[in-house]
Amino acid sequence: MATVRLTAAQALVRYLSSQFIDIVGAETPYFAGVWAIFGHGNVAGLGEALHAAGDALPTFRAHNEQAMAHAAIGFAKAWRRRRAMSQPSRPRRSRCT
Repeated sequence: MATVRLTAAQALVRYLSSQFIDIVGAETPYFAGVWAIFGHGNVAGLGEALHAAGDALPTFRAHNEQAMAHAAIGFAKAWRRRRAMSQPSRPRRSRCT
């Protein structure tokens, strides 16, 4: 087995995009995407990894953290908590809604 070298951001994106759940017999990605504010230092390394993931883990742009949290919570409620969206935030306040 060959060694796979990844950055922490690449490993995180690979992990998130490989999570699936079964909804009525169909395998569906658990994470529908990631909300991000590019320009913040906390997503600088993550941006390249998210871009490389493409449609496997779509990235959505937001203007502030509160909007990202509300959108992610609304998405989870609409899916009856079966799917979620991730939101990178400040290092001590990272959340996955």
